[in-house]
Amino acid sequence: MTDAQETAADSSLRTTGGAPPDDGLACEGLPTPLLEPRDGIPPVIADEESLAAVIAEYARGTGPVAVDAERASGYRYGQRAYLVQLRREGAGSALIDPVACPDLSGLGEAIGDTEWVLHAATQDLPCLREIGMVPSQIFDTELAGRLAGFPRVGLGAMVEGVLGFVLEKGHSAVDWSTRPLPEPWLRYAALDVELLIDLRDALEKELDRQGKLEWAREEFDAIASAPPAPPRKDPWRRTSGMHKVRRRRQMAVVRELWTARDRIAQRRDVSPGKVLSDGAIVEAALALPPNVHALAGLPGFGHRMGRRQLEQWQAAVDRAKALPDAELPQPGQTVSGPPPPRSWADRDPAAAARLSAARAAVSALAEQLNMPQENLITPDTVRRVCWEPPAQVDADSVASALAAHGARRWQIEQVTPALVTALS
Repeated sequence: MTDAQETAADSSLRTTGGAPPDDGLACEGLPTPLLEPRDGIPPVIADEESLAAVIAEYARGTGPVAVDAERASGYRYGQRAYLVQLRREGAGSALIDPVACPDLSGLGEAIGDTEWVLHAATQDLPCLREIGMVPSQIFDTELAGRLAGFPRVGLGAMVEGVLGFVLEKGHSAVDWSTRPLPEPWLRYAALDVELLIDLRDALEKELDRQGKLEWAREEFDAIASAPPAPPRKDPWRRTSGMHKVRRRRQMAVVRELWTARDRIAQRRDVSPGKVLSDGAIVEAALALPPNVHALAGLPGFGHRMGRRQLEQWQAAVDRAKALPDAELPQPGQTVSGPPPPRSWADRDPAAAARLSAARAAVSALAEQLNMPQENLITPDTVRRVCWEPPAQVDADSVASALAAHGARRWQIEQVTPALVTALS
């Protein structure tokens, strides 16, 4: 029996001691449904006095802190947190309402020097940062699973494959801005951090066994120290179905409708898609309707939409139609770096050959190391180095080029030999 198959009766749970097999399962037998948190569902912290008590408990706790956050994606505007879950040895589990307690900087400071365990950390860290919770060090169980070669790295799949427990995932896409939160949702939220530290311990052992633990630590440090992402330029260009819009006047309609929708969604605090769908925006851009009656006949602007709403969307269309040519958006985004790879063969056949060789080398190395190619080295980094390789290709120059594009030390050590050959 491996470590992954050993289960204790209390909080000492299963850990893995062997490489994940091809099917991703590291335990034998049927998995055990996890139906209740071991200490019951904790009360939701929604006042300053209760929050102060939790902060004191977590400051006295020991070991890493499991952290998770629930958002209301698809329901509310933005990506703010509507519930924060934590668990730490000596402090138990806590559920905190960041709407009632919007400043959690005191909690962040109390646990700031310890390791935070998150699953898919880059998804939760932005909304945690907004409420004052910023870790100095993390352990990302999803990223650890990728580096260790697990084929399925969702939290439920990892907990089942590594620890042998089944998490109920039926409430992952609910509206977490609902108040009060139903008890089944709170149970689900508490269970999300119930085994996170046990999963972390198991994955640390597996990464160490594979010789990848230091690699993972470099990745975790990079995530924890990364600055907030800058605002996206021209976010309206990401409208779903935008590829159908070819003419600049039509693109202006997309921009005007997207901007009007975003302003309304922000004011009403609802998801933009609930105000007007991307599909409706594209239909209006393609049709360039001359009036409200024509607009009402387009998909997405049906009979349920009132006259006043139709008029505001038609006004956006009319503003775009009235723009002088000089103010119309350009067909493509201004991008830095190399052109799309599909054009390389015509523009620079030698670069295309370098890219083909580099991709094949990275793919083979990733398979050998049992991890996804994008975790071994980002495709963008490979493209940039292949498009503008060092003047003299050798190990030092390629390593310097990779470092300049943000590659971590372990990535440089692994990838440089393969890229030297490919670029030569």
